[in-house]
Amino acid sequence: MSKLCRFFSHPVRLAATLVLTVGLGVAAVGLPGFAGMALAQQAGEVPGQSLGKTSDADFWRAVREGEQFTVSIPDKKAGVMIQSEGENWRNARNGPVTNFGGWIIVGMLVVLALFFGLRGRIRIDSGFSGKLMLRFSSVERIAHWLTAGSFMVLGLTGLNIMYGRYLFGRSGEATGDFSALHQFFAFTAYYGKLVHSYIAFAFMLGVVMIFVLWVKDNLPRGIDLKWLAVAGGLFSRGVHPPAKKFNAGQKFIFWVVVLGGASLGLSGLSLMFPFTFGLFAPTFGMLNLFGFDLPATLTVIEEMQLSQLWHAVMAVMMIAIIISHIYIGSLGMEGAWDAMGSGMVDENWAREHHGLWVAEVTGEAPPPDDDGDGGSKVAAEGAKPQTA
Repeated sequence: MSKLCRFFSHPVRLAATLVLTVGLGVAAVGLPGFAGMALAQQAGEVPGQSLGKTSDADFWRAVREGEQFTVSIPDKKAGVMIQSEGENWRNARNGPVTNFGGWIIVGMLVVLALFFGLRGRIRIDSGFSGKLMLRFSSVERIAHWLTAGSFMVLGLTGLNIMYGRYLFGRSGEATGDFSALHQFFAFTAYYGKLVHSYIAFAFMLGVVMIFVLWVKDNLPRGIDLKWLAVAGGLFSRGVHPPAKKFNAGQKFIFWVVVLGGASLGLSGLSLMFPFTFGLFAPTFGMLNLFGFDLPATLTVIEEMQLSQLWHAVMAVMMIAIIISHIYIGSLGMEGAWDAMGSGMVDENWAREHHGLWVAEVTGEAPPPDDDGDGGSKVAAEGAKPQTA
């Protein structure tokens, strides 16, 4: 007894004895439970029945297929652990959209270079007359340059986002080292995105302005068929088909800018204000009325992915078309730049390219190739021919 008392009187020995005793008791009680859990796992069951009768395979299959689970946080999109469509979007964006978009733009530049080499600059056949006509007012030129200037900024910043990393985004020689070009791309991509978002509103305002100012002059007319029949005389010297204020080619550019600009604006707004409204689900629903079989129910993330793809495709197509417009209005045609530069054009240039319009603003009898939709109009004094 005295030995037992001396043993328990020592604090270290007492603590060790208690720990050992409790440990053996827990082991005796818990080992059967742990063994049961191990057997349950080997049988394909989840410990604690946390998934009920759902197996691990079924659960992860649902996750991989993008099933929406319940979350307690306000952002319910977090309930989708894996969004499989994101991989499809990435492959499309970095694959055909980027590749074909680049080839379209480069192809347009090559075609224009070949055209200039073969056709040369389109000259005024009768030479400069020295008499000027008011072609566009100050308001019209402001609307044009607001739209054109903002579009050029949007095009450059957008192309940098799409292709800049291929041209400039290469790292240095050592791992983790970024070259000067890579840092330049990072700088231009970040601030270019900010500029892109703000300048977009100027572009949308410009599109609205040119629509209001010029829509009545850009409605299709029968006379446009005569212009198209000879391709506007672009491929033939001395051929000048009849045209009013805008010819068929200019009308095509107008509607590309108006309709394409509206499409770019809507898809751009959906990207600037994500998850706020959808464009494609209602659009697909209307198309399905005409026999299409498109998904009419889309998640907000799928809406964003489709908006980004559509925005990129439309932007690339518009850039290629506007490049041709810039060419004709500057290098490609003599006297064309003055129309949007000073607003005044040479009378001979106007008579060769817009003969019906000249008859309208001067009060002359319309040429015999008039389409008969209104005849001549007496112009305001500011629109009559003026001597330079």
